[in-house]
Amino acid sequence: QVQLAESGGGLVQAGGSLRLSCVASGSIFSINVMGWYRQAPGKQRELVATITSGGNTNYADSVKGRITISRDNAKNTVYLQMNSLKPEDTAVYYCNAKGVATYLGRYLEVWGQGTLVTVSS
Repeated sequence: QVQLAESGGGLVQAGGSLRLSCVASGSIFSINVMGWYRQAPGKQRELVATITSGGNTNYADSVKGRITISRDNAKNTVYLQMNSLKPEDTAVYYCNAKGVATYLGRYLEVWGQGTLVTVSS
């Protein structure tokens, strides 16, 4: 069974930085796309950023220039470096993996449990 474990969330002041990490486990030999989504209180879950196994990235317009996604394919890990944080970035951040191939089968999509990021003004 594939699991995603996020870490790095917390409380930060506006203008500060945080780095989120997400490690995928479960006899994985490849993951097509890894990414981060977020859900603020009372709002729908939205895309933050994604990255393919080849390094192609995609960002939400609201985070471009402030947030950088990266991954280490050998470690099945994806990172989200968040700078110049704003109160509106406050949300639960979820790690996502699409197209996960393991030695026991394939998974179309897997979600982590989320990590809370709170940005104070």
